[in-house]
Amino acid sequence: MDGEQRRGKLRSFALGGFVGASATLAALARRRRAARRRGRPRGLRAFESAPCYRELLDQEREAGGTVAGRE
Repeated sequence: MDGEQRRGKLRSFALGGFVGASATLAALARRRRAARRRGRPRGLRAFESAPCYRELLDQEREAGGTVAGRE
């Protein structure tokens, strides 16, 4: 392989890496902006504030049993 072909392949590889990295950064930035706008609780906090879960807790309190997961 002569020097010019090798440089062309190296240039193509470097350009592809740059484009891929910039696309990744743009996607991460978009996710962060969307997460900030939502303002909703995440993970277990989201589940615990769900109306169906609160209704279950109320039913268990009325029945005199243990509260779901809180013995």
